[in-house]
Amino acid sequence: MTAVQSALPPGADPRAHTRLLAQVRAAALAGGTPPAAPRPVIGASWRRLRGSGLDPSCTPDVAPLDGAELERRRAESGLAPLLPVLRERLLPVARDAGQVLVVGDAACRVLWREGGAEVRRRADRLGFVEGSCWDEDVVGTNAIGTSVVVRASLQVHAAEHYAEGHQPWTCAAAPLRDPVTGRVLGVVDLSGPASTVHPSTIALVDAVAALAGQALQRAHTGHVERLRSLAAPILARLTGPALVVGVDGCTAAATGLAAPDRVALPEEVHSGAVWVPALGRCTVEPLPGGWLLRPCDPADGDRPAGLVLDLAGPRPQVQVTGASGSWRAGLSLRHAEILLALARHPAGRSAAALAADLFGDPTRTVTVRAEVSRLRRTLGSVLLTQPYRVDEDVAVEVLLPAPAARLLPASTAPLVQRLRCG
Repeated sequence: MTAVQSALPPGADPRAHTRLLAQVRAAALAGGTPPAAPRPVIGASWRRLRGSGLDPSCTPDVAPLDGAELERRRAESGLAPLLPVLRERLLPVARDAGQVLVVGDAACRVLWREGGAEVRRRADRLGFVEGSCWDEDVVGTNAIGTSVVVRASLQVHAAEHYAEGHQPWTCAAAPLRDPVTGRVLGVVDLSGPASTVHPSTIALVDAVAALAGQALQRAHTGHVERLRSLAAPILARLTGPALVVGVDGCTAAATGLAAPDRVALPEEVHSGAVWVPALGRCTVEPLPGGWLLRPCDPADGDRPAGLVLDLAGPRPQVQVTGASGSWRAGLSLRHAEILLALARHPAGRSAAALAADLFGDPTRTVTVRAEVSRLRRTLGSVLLTQPYRVDEDVAVEVLLPAPAARLLPASTAPLVQRLRCG
């Protein structure tokens, strides 16, 4: 189970701590000196929101999704298979504690909300309904939206909420992750009146989110095994290199080449010619639950020409362009940090220099080498070694968020912290 921090300090009296949080929020948001520092994750969120101009005295009014759009998002979220384990483990707790169980998507839209009648009526008055939006950018610091921003489990209590109208509530949320790609699929949350706060709630929610991840991992393993059985007779009939991958890029079977465990596919895969940095040009054919990839002989000039590192959107992405077209994929936080460091230093970085950029510790070269090796399996010839650098023939562009304080919010890398401060 991931180590998580409760919003209540050990041994703290909930009512006294709630009063202290109100004093801290009032002073901090007014630009004064608070009687105690807010938790770092809360203080960082408040700074992002103050920089964006969101008014903490107003409770944002965002219209919920209509019924048809809500059903569409439920179907596309991939979260429905997790509902049985989430309900079994958390719904009894929610009912006993006078809270609601909420499951949202990666855009922080509430897809499902369940709990006792009284707390649901109170949530209705807050606008905390199915289809409502709890993105941090839109409604301020809250467990659902801020946990997705920082990619970690989070409890937000009372006046830790940015919006004044949310202070009567307490909430504890954990991201729901794809166990293969690490991508955040959504979020699970327990919320209720501030008087229902309990220090163990966040640990429980975090543990159940981990159980849900294990259920996804078992389902993924079964899918790969079925795809492997399907692939065997297909690959046996082929000449030349080929591999069969799932829709998430995980390799089920291969012939004629040393295939990686997972291929970073373009976000939109289609039949025909597709360029994948780790493999080059490939011919793609659809299979039930996956794709057949057949690498082609490299064409003249079929080399990457441009790389865009997009850090301005809700999640880091990289786009690589070449003569055969373009390719886009999501990045983990660590890989985004590495590419940012290399973009800032076109001449290249040693493992020690990268370790200082990422960890503030130049001795952590083993970790850096392992992460760059994983990234090179995604980007192929775009990344060079000795020193680590982007190929000098590839034009690099970095898209940064505005304000700079929103750059990779979950990152603690010294390089990122410097850039946030301008």
